[in-house]
Amino acid sequence: MTIRFPRSKGRRLAGAAALAVLAGAGTWTAAADDAVPAVHRQERVHHMPGAEIDTSYFTSGGGRPRPAVLLAHGFGGSKQDVREQAEALARNGYAVLTWSARGFGESTGRIGLNDPEREVADVSRLIDWLAEQPEVRLDGDGDPRVGLSGASYGGAVSLLAAGNDARVDAIAPMITYWNLADALFPEGVFKKLWAGIFFSTGSAAPASMTPGGSGATPEGDTSRPAGPTACGDFAQELCAMYQRVAVSGEPDAEARALLEERSPSAVADRINAPALIVQGQSDSLFPLSQADAMADAIRHNGAPVAVDWISGGHDGGDRETDRVEARIGDWFDRYLKHDRTTDTGPAFRISRTGGVDSTDGEAQLRGASSPSYPGLAAGTREIALSGPTQRFGNPAGGAPPSLSAVPGLGGGAGALSSFGLGLSLDFPGQFARFESAPLDRSLRITGSPTVTVDVASTSSEAVLFGKVYDVGPDGRQQVLPSQLVAPVRVEDAEEGREVELTLPAIDHEVEAGHRLRLVLSATDLAYASPDEPATYTASLTGGLSVPTAPGVRMQAAGMPWWVWALPAAGAVVAAGLFVTARRRSVPPAPDPELADVPLEITGLSKRYAGSADRYAVRELSFRVERGQVLGLLGPNGAGKTTTLRMLMGLIRPDEGEIRVFGHAVRSGAPVLSRVGAFVEGAGFLPHLSGRDNLELYWAATGRPAGDSHLEEVLEIAGLGDALARAVRTYSQGMRQRLAIAQAMLGLPDLLILDEPTNGLDPPQIREMREVMTRYAAAGRTVIVSSHLLSEVEQSCTHLVVMDRGGLVRTGPVAGITGEGDTLLVTTEGAVSEGTLSKVAALPGVATAVPADEGLLVRLDGGTPATLIAELVRLDVPVSGVAPHHRLEDAFLTLIGASA
Repeated sequence: MTIRFPRSKGRRLAGAAALAVLAGAGTWTAAADDAVPAVHRQERVHHMPGAEIDTSYFTSGGGRPRPAVLLAHGFGGSKQDVREQAEALARNGYAVLTWSARGFGESTGRIGLNDPEREVADVSRLIDWLAEQPEVRLDGDGDPRVGLSGASYGGAVSLLAAGNDARVDAIAPMITYWNLADALFPEGVFKKLWAGIFFSTGSAAPASMTPGGSGATPEGDTSRPAGPTACGDFAQELCAMYQRVAVSGEPDAEARALLEERSPSAVADRINAPALIVQGQSDSLFPLSQADAMADAIRHNGAPVAVDWISGGHDGGDRETDRVEARIGDWFDRYLKHDRTTDTGPAFRISRTGGVDSTDGEAQLRGASSPSYPGLAAGTREIALSGPTQRFGNPAGGAPPSLSAVPGLGGGAGALSSFGLGLSLDFPGQFARFESAPLDRSLRITGSPTVTVDVASTSSEAVLFGKVYDVGPDGRQQVLPSQLVAPVRVEDAEEGREVELTLPAIDHEVEAGHRLRLVLSATDLAYASPDEPATYTASLTGGLSVPTAPGVRMQAAGMPWWVWALPAAGAVVAAGLFVTARRRSVPPAPDPELADVPLEITGLSKRYAGSADRYAVRELSFRVERGQVLGLLGPNGAGKTTTLRMLMGLIRPDEGEIRVFGHAVRSGAPVLSRVGAFVEGAGFLPHLSGRDNLELYWAATGRPAGDSHLEEVLEIAGLGDALARAVRTYSQGMRQRLAIAQAMLGLPDLLILDEPTNGLDPPQIREMREVMTRYAAAGRTVIVSSHLLSEVEQSCTHLVVMDRGGLVRTGPVAGITGEGDTLLVTTEGAVSEGTLSKVAALPGVATAVPADEGLLVRLDGGTPATLIAELVRLDVPVSGVAPHHRLEDAFLTLIGASA
């Protein structure tokens, strides 16, 4: 069910005679250019009981037998949506068949929501047809070697076909459901907005329909239904079910049974084809728990399973189309072509946001993986929550409702949480709140948190919506990861009931110093709440159990040649310090609690020479964690280089402390052997070659030559034949590359680079960016100081912004770039001047001006949540909301007059 909003369904096939002709005839076309193999496409209409199914058949490269692939489309779409993927698979040696499901595109018939007797049976008939094609490889008489893939609605039919037809050899379902009843009626609560969009999309009946249709399609009738019903092209039993639930606001047993019999879960014990399961993190329609259930069932049947959590989903975000389709191709190569050399990727992969691409403002994605799928409850950690017993109300009619995910906003609401912005809105008096203490270290949540609460109601039942916020140190900035909530219906609540609430599955990092906030709300815009007013009482019976999936690690594999060299490192400064070591005081004892922390700076100050009140650095404090690429930013004179020199023990601070892996930094401190650095250029002997300079430098450290990884570092330097020349002949860029290679000698756990891209050309800058991110992904840490804000924005995960020697701001890049008060509101169409004036006059809005894609709205005390609510009220056709900020904007705002 990749939901598409109502649109013209295009030309309809007219007349049984025309259908009969098309059913027996094929039209061949070719899609090719001079650089790629020609792809032949055959258009064909297949006669099915009760429908005519429009198909396209793609082949390339002659008539040799090859495996077949069936590609299904999402809800509201057609076979045209998967044409590009079909052509790519055909070029890769597959016979590919696409089709428009019943009621969509040019196909006729009623929409049965993947009814086993309709849509699922259609797939088996298409497999029958493939078995007759000379290009398709057979595993037996009438048994083609075939795989299925599709997104949402198409993903579900892939699963159902595998459970109903033993001839299916491999599947790759994407962002889909396992149990449709659980998806639309989670915990007995009606997901009214998504259900409404879903049934409205399927109700876009042709204008030529005439009144009086009952909704039933006689067996063998291949025409469109004779007249519109309240649910358009839906089968009558589905239409009646939706109308009944929409009116009552509560699903009944019959409704659940109807959806469950059309769900893959109904054939769970019969799906044993190798399955690549791709599910979206930004998805309030089919959340990650649906993929967890399908993975558990298929793995139990003994089939190979891999799970891939992509960034986007039905609520918007990046679907990672190119990467996902490439992985599906590898999956089919392995299990359909039986190519044992194909790497199908890890058993579990997550896409995580890290940094922002300065070219388009999009969040950059990095992969984390584990060799086995951990499920949603691995590595649980108990987080204590505090808060008294609280009373709150369900308002009459369930209005006004709280706000979380807003279906239909696409890349807006769901994607904003990636930038540290929360769009949720809870009304006072309608929720209970429980909160943790500030976290002493960062926490990565991967899976479904759980909590047990006592709930009572003045009515016979209570409907609650649980959500966990990430709350900043100021107590006000709060983010609801992926905008997800978990509903629960509590029956017989008058006397009080103990309820274990399973919260939405997420992958989210909570920074040190932040709090976790559990909110139990009586309402939510996306769901149906009881109309009768009631008062709820809630209290905690335990803490919040948080899964951490400790086996999941940021990927360090698949690195280009740079990374093989980059086990970079060396005790760059430590070597010189050992050679020139001088008498010093006994350092403080190591702090065992910081043994795993690469860097912690506390109260650091350094005065200018001869001055009692002028500071180069003043009261600076920040912390750097493993795996981070930290950008140190500030205008000239901000104190960046002074800070780095103190960090490396080159100069002593006047006050404060620097600890590296728990050890206090002093000149010549042994812990500096774990630090590699390039600050303010490197000193080379000009008459020696580049290679000789690096070898001499490493020899001065006294460490074994084999620990230097010299050959890899020389390859990184990319100096070619110049390595044999005297350094005095080098250009500035060549000297820079040699200095960076020197900083990477060995394997430093902490790598410090001051303006590392000076003198490098654009391709070399891009390679350096990739090296830094992969280096940190392997569990090490990089600190980079640079004036190139675009490079910092793309390379770094976290920032420290300094000005006049002090700390201005620290935090994730996405948080800092996304904290501006200007939002870009994209719209489906133009906004009239009158509406624009109304938006500008809203409370909390400073200005609203037109933009190419919609509106630029600058807030003045307002919040994104209230803005979206008002835009919806004003009927503004919102398609997305995002921060209108780049790092350059945020940086100039932070440093103010120093710019």
